[in-house]
Amino acid sequence: MSDDWWFRYGDENVVWAGQPRLSAALKGVGVGATVCVLAAAAAVFVDSRAGLGGVLGVVAMAWAILRERRTEYLLTTRAVWLKRGVVGRTVRRVGLQKVQNTAYSRSVTGSMFGYGTLTVEVAGGRDLRFRRIDDPESLQAAIVGRVDATDEGVPGSTAQWRSVLDAVREIRTAVE
Repeated sequence: MSDDWWFRYGDENVVWAGQPRLSAALKGVGVGATVCVLAAAAAVFVDSRAGLGGVLGVVAMAWAILRERRTEYLLTTRAVWLKRGVVGRTVRRVGLQKVQNTAYSRSVTGSMFGYGTLTVEVAGGRDLRFRRIDDPESLQAAIVGRVDATDEGVPGSTAQWRSVLDAVREIRTAVE
């Protein structure tokens, strides 16, 4: 993985970096292979020029593989990053203070082979999905640990909150 696609703020360091497993491209590779087989069959039984359709199948397979290889995920001490794109490039940075929740899921094969999808819920924006990553539980724990470390807690002192509670109790008593 290269680090030329993300920028560093001061003392920001990489905590975790990863990519989707190559198996994420299986659906696209399957479609491309099917197109190649159909084009070959058409070339044999219909017209030899139909074999050129196999080029589309090869392009579909290459695109599926490149899409996964050009996707990168990053967790730093300040943010969560996602980069994807084959021809163009999309880079998203979400500061840890904007992370509201995390969740991971595993399919049956993911449970068998140790991969899953981690979803990072973002305040005021689209969620980030880290698809088919190894050990999503560890990444989730790392993100939650970083978010908790940046959490500044509840504003105000205990005495101030006790006075608020007393005022609310007085209002409740007066209403009843």
